[in-house]
Amino acid sequence: MLAVTTLAVPVLGAAAPVSSTGWAASGSVDVTIDNEHIVTGDLAKCTVDGPYQGWTQGGATGDVAVFGAGDSGCGRSGDVSVAQASGRRFRATVLQRYGGPEITVRTYSVKCATTATGSLGEVAVGAVEGVTVPGQIPPKHRIVIPGGAAGTALATVTLNETVTPQPPDGSLVTHAVHIRLFPQGGPASGDIYLGTAACDPFGKK
Repeated sequence: MLAVTTLAVPVLGAAAPVSSTGWAASGSVDVTIDNEHIVTGDLAKCTVDGPYQGWTQGGATGDVAVFGAGDSGCGRSGDVSVAQASGRRFRATVLQRYGGPEITVRTYSVKCATTATGSLGEVAVGAVEGVTVPGQIPPKHRIVIPGGAAGTALATVTLNETVTPQPPDGSLVTHAVHIRLFPQGGPASGDIYLGTAACDPFGKK
């Protein structure tokens, strides 16, 4: 594994805890290419309210991406919710049609858990090819893939991405890898996610 990182997101002055929530999925695709919308939904999705486990054998999504097998597990212990997912042997082939690289990720995993006042997120990513990745991946590490028209980007690749609302409410959504196509506009748009886990200590879905 290249990196394992943990992020805590607390919230101050919160109301009394209610049933926490959480969910996880091994990946998803939601892109538009030449006016064709390609969407997979959340692969191998689980939630702390059931289904408690998810599994996918993977497969190709046109010439956009190929997922290997993936799985997830979710559960609740008292007030604590835990959600995790992992996958392997992913290939993003969509950028090759625009002269960009094929991006491969051999393994990835993501996990979140709630606390009394917030949530924790953890990510691990291993053996990435097609882009240069540091040995220790900092939070929200973004890589720009050049090659778009007029100096724009073909895509951005964000590793160890955590999304929190503003103002913070204790919840978070963590992605192991997030590929965004043509973020400044171009012949394609949309997002590919590898490993997503979302937790909220105060019961928001």
